[in-house]
Amino acid sequence: MHHVVVGAGPAGVIGAETLRRLDARSKITMIMDEDEAPYSRMAIPYFLADEIKQEGTHLRKDKGYWDKKAKVEYRKKTRVEKIDPKNKNLTLSDGSSLGYDKLLLATGAAAVHPPVPGLEIKEGIHHCWTLEDSRNIMKLAKPGAKVMLMGAGFIGCIILEALAKRGVDLTVVEMEDRMVPRMMNAAGGNLMKNWCIEKGVNVLTSTKVVGVEKSKSGSRFTVSLEPGKPLEADLIVVATGVKPITDFLKGSGIKSDFGIVVDEHFQTTVPDVYAAGDGAQGRDLSDGSWSVQAIQPTAVEHGRIAAQNMAGHPTEHRGCLNMNVLATVGLISSSYGLWQGVKDGDHSEELDEGAYRYMRLEFDGDKLVGALALGFTEHVGVLRGLIQTEVPLGKWKDRLMDDPLRVMEAYLAQVHLMSAQ
Repeated sequence: MHHVVVGAGPAGVIGAETLRRLDARSKITMIMDEDEAPYSRMAIPYFLADEIKQEGTHLRKDKGYWDKKAKVEYRKKTRVEKIDPKNKNLTLSDGSSLGYDKLLLATGAAAVHPPVPGLEIKEGIHHCWTLEDSRNIMKLAKPGAKVMLMGAGFIGCIILEALAKRGVDLTVVEMEDRMVPRMMNAAGGNLMKNWCIEKGVNVLTSTKVVGVEKSKSGSRFTVSLEPGKPLEADLIVVATGVKPITDFLKGSGIKSDFGIVVDEHFQTTVPDVYAAGDGAQGRDLSDGSWSVQAIQPTAVEHGRIAAQNMAGHPTEHRGCLNMNVLATVGLISSSYGLWQGVKDGDHSEELDEGAYRYMRLEFDGDKLVGALALGFTEHVGVLRGLIQTEVPLGKWKDRLMDDPLRVMEAYLAQVHLMSAQ
């Protein structure tokens, strides 16, 4: 039996290791299109901020780990160009081919590059999605350098934190009306904006980058905005989102929507081909829908379950809770589940703008189904637990409607009730 894992991020690494744990004899090959050791993209900001060395981003740090301990053949600088499911064969970027018995697609996502005139990738204009990107950014992100960060979504705000720690003169440009619009409502997103401005980061929302030209003032670039005056920048970092990598599926019969379509066992529409991670549409625990969550804990869970099914241990995917936890220049924010609420549902909220603290709870009947929080760190596990377990709150629903900050009390009361039953 030959298992091939395409991709060496968290989903691919956990997938390969799970396969080896459950199947000691089969051959396992893991391939990656970059010339790097398997690494975590979520560790890149810490590398960018000089808090860890490059090796600190690596998912497995033991020398010779893949060959000697995991007994997995790891092939770098290898990209899949085409899949032939009928003959169970992969065409690779160097022109060679690779056969497989079972295949796991953990190819992840790629950075989206907006079609702005003059914004082509070159020295001084970079994404921050790969280790190579971060190395290029670090050459230019020196203290005092004028840096424009394009995008204030989840990824953009992670990069924002790292750039701010490098002491640059930072301006963030976001076309939506608030920061992290896919994670925060207007109250939360604008509270985050005010916090960043107080910390010395210039944040422009409802603003579009419409052109980039070579500067005449000594900086590398002049950035045209709409609305607003042009900006001068020594470095432009583009963080306008990511999209699943699916181009190589053409002609394979493997169906993709926004991401690769899978069933409850992570098998694709083609037998013996599985998908996991940021490129796969897994089940959302909150509402049962199938979507790409693109967060590392979900990718890890996908990789584990897909590998168990590949190894002949049937395991059903019940769903992962869509949640994000973000640090933005020291302000902790989080969102959970159906944070935008449900039809005919109730909500309660508490906002203290001066203290930069915000809590909003979303209910469906007497169950907590979603939450937003800023400035709170002690309630992260509690909110997740109440939503994920779908526990009926009973009288505690009314108490939380009056005061959403009593979530810890509600959680302890429900745990006590469940243990007594």
